[in-house]
Amino acid sequence: QVQLVESGGGLVQAGGSLRLCCAASGRTFSNYAIGWFRQGPGKEREFVAAITRSGARTQYTDSVKGRFTISRDNPKNTVYLQMNSLKPEDTAVYYCAASGLFILTNERRNYYGWGQGTQVTVSS
Repeated sequence: QVQLVESGGGLVQAGGSLRLCCAASGRTFSNYAIGWFRQGPGKEREFVAAITRSGARTQYTDSVKGRFTISRDNPKNTVYLQMNSLKPEDTAVYYCAASGLFILTNERRNYYGWGQGTQVTVSS
């Protein structure tokens, strides 16, 4: 099974940018769609973005459309989440996870191999 490790979080002012990385080891990375989720203080873990195995298709939650971009580099076994125009409400622990489905999905139950998360804090 694939193992995932997130990195790239930090403290940034509102309007700033961060790029998160999700590095994979284990089974063939290109066999998995990858999703990013986040969990803010006192909130449920929510879907942020997902990308298909080849990277040809992506999906975003409405609140990040136009600000976040998900991409992948299969030879490097890495998925990225470029986050621009960050807002205080983006503050959360961000997680990546893998899905064996051929379609994009925003449902947590379809993902596994969760990493430990990386903290993103956006100050106002």
